[in-house]
Amino acid sequence: MSTARRPRTVPTAPAKRRSSPLLGAEVRAVDYKDLTLLRRFISDRGKIRSRRVTGITPQQQRMVTRAIKTAREMALLPSTSPQHRSTS
Repeated sequence: MSTARRPRTVPTAPAKRRSSPLLGAEVRAVDYKDLTLLRRFISDRGKIRSRRVTGITPQQQRMVTRAIKTAREMALLPSTSPQHRSTS
């Protein structure tokens, strides 16, 4: 068996940091009535997007999730998108 190691690859540039969409809008608290902001965090199928996709902090993700669920309960946001609802 050969004990030769593979050469290490050195990253050429550091990973680009994504700015938080909530910091750019200077949002302190997420309100369930702010539908334009909440729609940025919902996919076309009506699912809540993950932190990895949106680039927000865990605390902000919890605030956004709670606001989206409240807006759905108040019928301000649909729980599913219109094209994916069954027409039974």
